[in-house]
Amino acid sequence: MEGPCDANERVMALSSCGLETEFCLMHRIVVTGGCGFIGSNFVRLMLETHRELSIVNIDKLTYAGNLENLADLSGNDRYAFRRGDIGDQSFIDTVLAEAPVDAVVNFAAESHVDRSILDSGPFVQTNIVGTQVLMDACRRAEVPRYLQVSTDEVYGSLGAEGFFTEETPLAPNSPYSSSKAAADLLVRGYVHTFGFPAVITRCSNNYGPYQFPEKLIPLFISNLLKDEAVPVYGTGENIRDWIHVLDHCRGIEAALLRGRVGEVYNFGGRTELPNIVLTKTLLKLLGKGENLIRYVTDRPGHDLRYAIDCRKAEEELGWRPQVRFEQGLQETIDWYLSHQDWVARIRSGDYLKYYEQQYGSRLA
Repeated sequence: MEGPCDANERVMALSSCGLETEFCLMHRIVVTGGCGFIGSNFVRLMLETHRELSIVNIDKLTYAGNLENLADLSGNDRYAFRRGDIGDQSFIDTVLAEAPVDAVVNFAAESHVDRSILDSGPFVQTNIVGTQVLMDACRRAEVPRYLQVSTDEVYGSLGAEGFFTEETPLAPNSPYSSSKAAADLLVRGYVHTFGFPAVITRCSNNYGPYQFPEKLIPLFISNLLKDEAVPVYGTGENIRDWIHVLDHCRGIEAALLRGRVGEVYNFGGRTELPNIVLTKTLLKLLGKGENLIRYVTDRPGHDLRYAIDCRKAEEELGWRPQVRFEQGLQETIDWYLSHQDWVARIRSGDYLKYYEQQYGSRLA
């Protein structure tokens, strides 16, 4: 394997070359939060797609970080795991000093709106302070590429019409989305002030394998497999755009390779559905009756509608969503059916305490 070139040469190559030439200069990247849902899918995709690439995965292993998500990589000499916190400066400096790093991709985040309403402290510490510590470490190590994985929730809520674009003003409506918006603004400030080589991606709601069963689709699938009721907020009219996690990961890959420094790229699945329509679709696919729907008191500040305009990513990055929602949803159901032991291990102990705290007092 050819040794890494210096940082300036790598930055120039990333901004001026085609796909194959770009990535041949990327030998080693660091992924944070790689044991989570999206991060683990990204790590696996990159190792399968880029045969000369090595990945170091940093994860704190909070409740949503699961080593089982990457158990199939055990013994792979192109993959290494480091347990630690992105807010721990000395730890991050040590990892980045182990060998030259061509890029850092930051998935590490507290990511559930409901949990942020219960306690916003961890969201501020990981999503804001952790991002600042990580970027400062990248600056010291002269890492030539940084990608911040964000969310469409930083844009706030849409009415019945229109779409979020990269120019939509930030208007977050929850502690979670506010912490992600703050991190995005820090990244923007570092690009402008220091010439920091960062790109930001924002995505609509993900679904697919390895998703922690607190989010709608895996929560409802895992409940319905046990003939348990599914909790629908309000009347279920809130609308979300759904994208398969692999389409999102392919978008992050494209932004990492071809995104322009300082730019934001939106990724969406072009699949808008009211939550109640999605709920009834899951009931039908799993052969369950609507008697299992339980309407619960709506959460505070619940955004009405998210919808993504992803033309910029399509035009500049050559990215397109590839997985049809109907196909992806059935494949996701099939994955959870064949991984019920994985779900059972997660749905125990602290998870059940959280579930009862979140939904037990809201049953209508």
